[in-house]
Amino acid sequence: MRRVWDPDKDASNRRKHGVSFEEASELFDGRDHFEIFDVGHSIDEDRFIGIGPVRQRLLVVCYTELADGAIRIISARRAEKEEIAMYRSYLDGLPR
Repeated sequence: MRRVWDPDKDASNRRKHGVSFEEASELFDGRDHFEIFDVGHSIDEDRFIGIGPVRQRLLVVCYTELADGAIRIISARRAEKEEIAMYRSYLDGLPR
C-alpha cells in the first residue's frame, strides 16, 4: 500500500513531535495496530486515527485514505497515557 505525505508537514511534524512520516508509515506494515474513525475531523474527508507500535514505541498516526487506495499521513506523535490504555484494552480483546 502506497503512503504519501506533504514534505513541509513532515518537517513540521518532526520538529514538533520528533516523529517523521516515514517512520509513522511503518504503522501500516504490521497487524498490531487498531484504528478509530475520527468523527471530529472528518468534515472534508474521512480521517482515521491509528494507534500501534513502531520502532519499539507506541505511535498515534492521523491519516486519510485516498481514492486510489494510498494512505496520506496527516500527523504522527507518541501515544499519551489515555491512548496507551486504549491500545492495551485493544490487545486484551484480541483472540489468543
